[in-house]
Amino acid sequence: RLGIVFQVPYEAIRASAHPEHPGWLPGARLNIVESCFRHEPDSPALTFARDGTVHTMSRLQLLTEVQRAAGGLRAMGVEAGVSVAIAMPMTVEAVIAYLAIIWLGGAVVSIADSFAPEEIAARIRIGGASFVVTQEHMDRAGKRLPMYAKIAEAKGPASIVVQVDGDVELRTGDVWWHDMVDGGDPIDHPVVRDPDEAINVLFSSGTTGDPKAIPWTQATPIKTAVDGHFHQDIHAADVVAWPTNLGWMMGPWLIFASLINGASLALYDDVPTERGFLEFVEQVGVTVLGTVPSLVAAWRAGGVTEGLDLTGIRLFSSTGEASDAADMAWLMAEAGGRPVIEYCGGTEIGGGYITATVVHDVIPGTFSTPAVGIDLRILDEAGVPSELGEVFLVPPSIGLSETLLNRDHHEVYFAGLPHTDVPLRRHGDQMERLPNGYFRALGRVDDTMNLGGVKVSSAEIERVVAVPGVVECAAVAVPPPEGGPDRLVIYVVAEATTDRDEMRGAMQAAIKSRLNPLFKIHEVVVVPALPRTASAKIMRRALRASYGTGSDGDVADRW
Repeated sequence: RLGIVFQVPYEAIRASAHPEHPGWLPGARLNIVESCFRHEPDSPALTFARDGTVHTMSRLQLLTEVQRAAGGLRAMGVEAGVSVAIAMPMTVEAVIAYLAIIWLGGAVVSIADSFAPEEIAARIRIGGASFVVTQEHMDRAGKRLPMYAKIAEAKGPASIVVQVDGDVELRTGDVWWHDMVDGGDPIDHPVVRDPDEAINVLFSSGTTGDPKAIPWTQATPIKTAVDGHFHQDIHAADVVAWPTNLGWMMGPWLIFASLINGASLALYDDVPTERGFLEFVEQVGVTVLGTVPSLVAAWRAGGVTEGLDLTGIRLFSSTGEASDAADMAWLMAEAGGRPVIEYCGGTEIGGGYITATVVHDVIPGTFSTPAVGIDLRILDEAGVPSELGEVFLVPPSIGLSETLLNRDHHEVYFAGLPHTDVPLRRHGDQMERLPNGYFRALGRVDDTMNLGGVKVSSAEIERVVAVPGVVECAAVAVPPPEGGPDRLVIYVVAEATTDRDEMRGAMQAAIKSRLNPLFKIHEVVVVPALPRTASAKIMRRALRASYGTGSDGDVADRW
């Protein structure tokens, strides 16, 4: 149905029913990038704004650029099995580099553009990258942020640098992107490999110790394309936008889910929280718009949709965090009743395990079904099936990781799990099965608080305390220095005219009346912005780690 291109056909869907090592598509030989170019050569592949002008790149043009970049990379020494890091925003060059590395049989090491030099260095080391593709700098909300300088400070390997202004001096051995592309003969035919060969190393976003390094194989994009086809309902001629970059799974997901299904990627290289992003969405005719719940909350609070016509959007998709139903109902109404497809998964899944669809009634903030090809169980703390508890996946399912570069995969995902009627795999989300058979996400298990002996999720607290004057917030539980029960701390981005004492009182009253009168706010910290990953997810673990250290700076207002 997807039209995946095989140079040698598979002998079976999987070699065995083993939950950890099923052996997908035994006997097959392919290069998954070929499947991105099976649609009409003249159909649009990329839509992007540059120098104030909207540009479109056809599939044939994109393929030509990928083949040229592959030739330049091979001339530099990139070949099958070589890892190349990409540390830059989600630009045209980033997409070309990503596809070209895999075209050569190499593996991309994904690094978010927001990381500090020490984090960049760790990911280059873990991923074994021999080269880095980056750019001089990036512009965000009127600010110029260094990129190549961070690679140099991280003592990264030989770099291929996309020129923006040409105002940096390259290190010895580094080259400009355009010189690299011109430095070799185009590679017309891709390197064909086994389905289980790694094409991409992605990382969890942990804040302590080395992040988990999760390889995607050639089979993983089949999972992303399946989810894009059946759940996001992506068709040929759709224009898909999703604020993200290659450092997070939704960047690679976006490339494969769009191109394999014949759609065009819309790339916007600036912050998505402001009106300019939605003006771009309207201008280029985005039909499928991906987002995260906190981004929707920011649009709603900032009034950025006023005067815009979003009815060209056919559907939204939301992932990354537990959704607020009121925010999602608002978003649907702003686009004339278009559905929001809730979508929850992870890097180690290659997509989603629970989702909504366009053939179920869409109820804001809820999921209607497990994703195609996967099942789940909800267990309580005693390991007993429950309507409310921790989610465990039922393997095998295509897209699920089978190895980690720097952890014992079995210990992380399989060891010590309850015995049930089916094999289980650990995931770490909290989920509630509703009386109507739908599901509601309650955040990560590590976002669970124990307040006065009662467990509650960050998402539940945040939904309740979103009182007037609160633009957005993040609830975290922190232990007191002297030990004892966790204390509830709420980080808030507030409207400038808000009376903060009144706001705190309203937040506490809302918790008392709508959640639990025993939950007491220990402290509210007003900050100008919440820390986010490049895919716009709020980093609650970073807030917990920084609380009480003074690292949130002089701008924090504690009360």
